[in-house]
Amino acid sequence: MAYSLCNWRAAIKNQAPNQHFYFRGKAEILCKMMRSYKSALLLRPFSSLKNPSYGYRRLTSSSSNPLSDDSDNLVVVEGKAGSRTAILNRITSLNALNTSMLARLLKLYKNWEDDPDIGFVMMKGGGRAFSAGGDVVSLYNLIKKGNLEECRQFFQTIYSFIYLLGTYLKPNVALLNGFTMGGGAGISMPSTFRVATDKTIFATPETLIGFHPDAGASFYLSHLPGHLGEYLALTGEKLNGAEMLSCGLATHFSQITKLPLVEEQLGNLVTDDPSVIETSLGNHGDTVHPEQSSVIHRIDTLDKCFSQDTVEEIIESLENEAAKTNEVWCTSALKKLKEASPLSLKVSLKSIREGRFQTLDQCLIREYRMCLQGISGQISGDFCEGVRAKLVDKDLAPKWDPPSLEHVSQDMVDQYFSPLSAFEPELELPTKQREAFN
Repeated sequence: MAYSLCNWRAAIKNQAPNQHFYFRGKAEILCKMMRSYKSALLLRPFSSLKNPSYGYRRLTSSSSNPLSDDSDNLVVVEGKAGSRTAILNRITSLNALNTSMLARLLKLYKNWEDDPDIGFVMMKGGGRAFSAGGDVVSLYNLIKKGNLEECRQFFQTIYSFIYLLGTYLKPNVALLNGFTMGGGAGISMPSTFRVATDKTIFATPETLIGFHPDAGASFYLSHLPGHLGEYLALTGEKLNGAEMLSCGLATHFSQITKLPLVEEQLGNLVTDDPSVIETSLGNHGDTVHPEQSSVIHRIDTLDKCFSQDTVEEIIESLENEAAKTNEVWCTSALKKLKEASPLSLKVSLKSIREGRFQTLDQCLIREYRMCLQGISGQISGDFCEGVRAKLVDKDLAPKWDPPSLEHVSQDMVDQYFSPLSAFEPELELPTKQREAFN
């Protein structure tokens, strides 16, 4: 879907005159142009599988680096004539995100937005990952020490940065080569352009460590075609770059061998016009199809299973399909669902379903609340137990509490969504200055 300036201006002309701005201190027309353009890109329709398309949060076990690190070298800046690129540089940890990295990104992006000499910005990961997600082992260690305040700062910082990206005035590009998972996906999905490659691996596997897809996942997953969002959220299954493009998680696709050329051409641009950037990306895009074995080709069956009202009904529907077809995606999904935390499955399903009817800021505020409830240990200790089993002791035998779906009460699920205590402030976002798109 290509949007020209005349498309945007026509859309602006038809907008209500009292519509609030969600960009801060910039020209009215460009504000609304970017809002229309970003919304269209994020909510692109599901590409036809009959036509060509153009164009994991890996649960890192790196505990050697603390959640908070003062080194600016963790995010390196590359400057061009009309753009800036933030390079995630925690390479040995697959660019696992910590508070210092996110605080630096937040500061950089705010400064770049206010700099009239910068037309657009980019983000990429050093090494073989964009970002494998948040440093959950460091979170685990902090929780074990009773230091929930630093955990809170981490979530507050990443959610503030995601909101900034989701309301950003200037075009921004995310080059998603390699692992793009969980929090790593969270800081890339609000980008105007999201370029996947043949090496990109996307996943939101939080239920497998007793957590829920966060960092805006309930917003962007719920806006995917049909009930693909529920499938990805509950099972944690991976998608490759071609599948990301087909379902709208990526806006463009380029072979890894072309990525240096893509970057070179973008670096030569001096513009703040999204259509110019899109043209440049399109010039080096590749035609790709999801493989025949891809779940993308089973969307009708997937929708039938994952549109069910409860996790139990989803599993029953999958079991019926597996018995009839013996398809790999069905049996793999069932295996993942049975490995995941029962409580996390029910919490995640409710989160995606609520996100489908909420704005970005509403999703972030709710997810922040869910994160603090999840790490508090007052409802369940599943997050720490999941990290221990998968990433610390690596015995791969978590003891979930509750141990099965039938033991998960509705009160336990609802508690994740309940307001925080009077002593714990809710997430505050600058919604009056920066209005989020729907």
